[in-house]
Amino acid sequence: MSVLTFIGAGQMASALTFPVRKNGHEVRLVGTPLDREIIEEAKKSGFHITLKRQLPEGIKYYQIEDVKEALEGCDIVLNGVSSFGLDWFADEMLPILPESAPLISVTKGMLDTEEGDLLPYPFVLEDRLPEGKKLDINAIGGPCTSYELADGDNSHVAFCGRNMETLEFLKKTFECDYYHVSLSTDIVGVECAVAMKNAYALGVTLAVGLAEKRDGKIGAVHYNSQAALFGQSVREMTQLLELIHGGPENIIFGAGDLYVTVFGGRTRKIGTLLGRGLTFEQAMEELSGVTLESIVIATRTARAVRKLAERGVVSLDDYPLLMHVDSIINEGQPVQIPWDKFTFTVK
Repeated sequence: MSVLTFIGAGQMASALTFPVRKNGHEVRLVGTPLDREIIEEAKKSGFHITLKRQLPEGIKYYQIEDVKEALEGCDIVLNGVSSFGLDWFADEMLPILPESAPLISVTKGMLDTEEGDLLPYPFVLEDRLPEGKKLDINAIGGPCTSYELADGDNSHVAFCGRNMETLEFLKKTFECDYYHVSLSTDIVGVECAVAMKNAYALGVTLAVGLAEKRDGKIGAVHYNSQAALFGQSVREMTQLLELIHGGPENIIFGAGDLYVTVFGGRTRKIGTLLGRGLTFEQAMEELSGVTLESIVIATRTARAVRKLAERGVVSLDDYPLLMHVDSIINEGQPVQIPWDKFTFTVK
């Protein structure tokens, strides 16, 4: 039996307690400063107030001030914070994590550099390690919603990291009959593929709002337009993976994650509102208080592509959907899908 300390009691981290407890391992679930109510209720009843599920029996719950106690003797640490909590995790948690326990992160995202490179969050965390500290940092990527994972629905994800022996240990710990895990040392390919899908999910869901606007009916759906935007998204994501030297096989995790994201959640909401005709400012006002990774990732990805275009490395014409999403978000442009720029001829 292994001992796992989960830092962050959000929906995805908490859902991952299900396969781990099914495999008989000890789980210590630590809430961040934002998770106090979650931990308080879980301690009393075992019920997770945002996942809206009864958590597995046997979990030990901790508030953040007791994190050092929760880390004592652990074999694995899981980073369960959202992308907006990455700085907090780097500043407050990295210095106290034991070097003997590998870290695996559910936090999806990437940063762009001045040169136009895209850095996945595991690299960012490595750069933020205190001087002289060594930590085996790994990450999870792929299509998997917290609700369905908690309900035991079959899911296929990738664990990525630098050390295959560590990845095999992590797979043995987490994998069960419904949680299926592939392994990859291609951190860039896996993590960037699943991060950039946020930007493209916004692009695909523009079609939902456009259909509702056209038909004058909330819930109206036109699958042809969504499918066309989905296909264009996968095409541009594949080109981006090649550009940043990620393995092409990892597009399955980005495309799968794109599929999941299009069907629900915050990104679908913002894309739908924009498609209905709301300006970006109006849409953000309607979603006041909602954190949107899609906005951040779209902006960072488009900014990186623009920098590469300035250097003559790429052409902006190869990324018409990404550029259109960026123009809506950052230039106030109305939704006007550039359909003519999606077509191509193969000889």
